[in-house]
Amino acid sequence: MKKNTTCHELDLGYAKLDLDRTRRCGQPEVVYGAGKTAPQLVAIFRAMAQAGQNAFATRIAPEQAAAVQQAFPDAVYHTTARALTRDITRLPPRRGKVAVLCAGTSDLPVAEEAALTAERMGARVVRIFDVGVAGLHRLLSRQTQFTDARALVVVAGMEGALPSVVAGLVSRPVIAVPTSIGYGASFHGLAALLAMLNSCAAGITVVNIDNGFGAGIAAARINRR
Repeated sequence: MKKNTTCHELDLGYAKLDLDRTRRCGQPEVVYGAGKTAPQLVAIFRAMAQAGQNAFATRIAPEQAAAVQQAFPDAVYHTTARALTRDITRLPPRRGKVAVLCAGTSDLPVAEEAALTAERMGARVVRIFDVGVAGLHRLLSRQTQFTDARALVVVAGMEGALPSVVAGLVSRPVIAVPTSIGYGASFHGLAALLAMLNSCAAGITVVNIDNGFGAGIAAARINRR
C-alpha cells in the first residue's frame, strides 16, 4: 500500500483511493463494488479506516457484504440499496430536503441507492415510493410532501412517464432515473431513457439507466446550494 502525499492518493495496486475527494468535490470517495473480490473490498474498507475516512461501496452482492462484515462487524449492509457502509467519523448533518420518488416496487433498489447516497452527502431525504402513473391518485395524494424539496429524484422503468408528470407539478430541478424494469419492448431501460430525454416537461435532467448513485450525488449538490 503506497500513499501519494502530493495528490492524497492511496494506491492498493488494484485500486487507487482518492482521499482528497471531499475537499475537492464535497463528497467522499465512493467505491463501485461490482466485479471486485471480497478480499479486495475488505482491504479497501481497512485502508479507508486507516486513513480516517468512512467507507461507502455501491452495487454490493450479499456474499461480498458478508465477507466484509466478517472482517468488520460494524459495517452495515443496506440490502435494498445494495450498498455497504462503515462509518468511523460523523456523517454531515442532514439539511434541506431532497425528495426521492419511484414508480413501482421493482424500482426500489435504484431509488434506495439514490436516497442513501443523498443522505450520506448531507441531505434530508423524503421517500415517496410506488406512485407510478398507472394510479395517478397515489402521486397526487402525496403532492404536498415533495413540492417544497430543493431537488427531486424521480425513478421509473416501463415507459418512464413519472418524471414528466412530476416536473409538471414542481418548480424545482427534477433528476430523472430510468430503470431497466419492464416488459420486452422496454429494452432493459432504453425505452424509459428515451422517453425521459424526450420529455415535454421543462426542468428535467436525465442520468443513465439504473444510475441511482449519480442521481443522489446530483440532488445532494443541488440541495447544498
